[in-house]
Amino acid sequence: GGSSGALVRELDSGRTLYERRADVARVPASVEKLFTTSTALLRFGSGGTLATRVLTDGTVGPDGVLRGDVYLVGGGDPTLTGGHLERLAQRLVTQGVTAIEGRIYGDESLFDSRRGGPRTRFAFDGFMGGVLSSVAYRRGFDDKLSPPADAADRFAAYLRLADVDVPAGGQARVAPPAAQEIARVASPTMRELVATVNGASDNFASEMLFKAMGAQFGSGGTHTAGQRVVRSEMKGLGLTPTISDGSGLSRSNRTTPRQVVRLFQQMAERPDENMALRASLPVAGRSGTLTRRMRGTPAERDCAAKTGTLNGVSALAGICVTDAGDEVAFAFLLNGVNISSAKRIEDRMAAAIARVDEEL
Repeated sequence: GGSSGALVRELDSGRTLYERRADVARVPASVEKLFTTSTALLRFGSGGTLATRVLTDGTVGPDGVLRGDVYLVGGGDPTLTGGHLERLAQRLVTQGVTAIEGRIYGDESLFDSRRGGPRTRFAFDGFMGGVLSSVAYRRGFDDKLSPPADAADRFAAYLRLADVDVPAGGQARVAPPAAQEIARVASPTMRELVATVNGASDNFASEMLFKAMGAQFGSGGTHTAGQRVVRSEMKGLGLTPTISDGSGLSRSNRTTPRQVVRLFQQMAERPDENMALRASLPVAGRSGTLTRRMRGTPAERDCAAKTGTLNGVSALAGICVTDAGDEVAFAFLLNGVNISSAKRIEDRMAAAIARVDEEL
């Protein structure tokens, strides 16, 4: 329809196989995550990680007692769970810590304290699948309504399980500048985090990366700083999408099919980051958000793509390997549509791309 656009182009030759309103900007829904994850790979590197650290303003005495406060400092890891906190606790034990005479605090100061994105005016968003915080234990869901205090409380519990005597109850507080690092644990690699974001279309993980990029490469761990980093990276690739958020939940995001295909073309010139991005995409009929789509069609196994869905919006963008062995990038952005009908159309178009032979 008139509210939809598409572009299909061979990656190697640049030959356009199909084009329809490819330069009209539309709402991309979760296809927006391609801009976020590509930027994360290009800025952090595919092997980059996010560190959750333990700091203290005290010292450990010969008796094993740490006299001072302990701070669990978040690095924006969207996968922070008990396993990470357990490893941190064990690292204190290996340093001879047997007790802590002080409080356990959670420090989320790497990010601002806004819990959602622009769609909800930065209040908590139930569709995000988590509560934004740089120290979001188990996605920030807790009974205290304070992710840093909850994370500190959980860390204290893991310390007690490791036979470290600690006071009960965690609180939120920023570590003093003089506090020294005594332990750290890394997130999964950026390659793995990007696979989490794109494979399951994980809104929370995407927005966490968005803020982490603002913190590391911009002016701070804020939504605005994340926007600027992604916009700058895309501008360097010759792209000018309208970046409203990192996940695609916002309807203020805009891009064109040509810009999305251009992103795939640009990433193809960067082998390591391109390999990680390609591996993160759901495979038709096999994985992620495409597990149940395009089964039994030529697209199954041979097309990998990022999906996108909002009310009245459906999108699909990715790469197919054709019958002729060529790699073809495509972007379908459909706005003002019936979702079920739109996805059937997208699936038929992807299957048609996979069937392309050399005589076309």
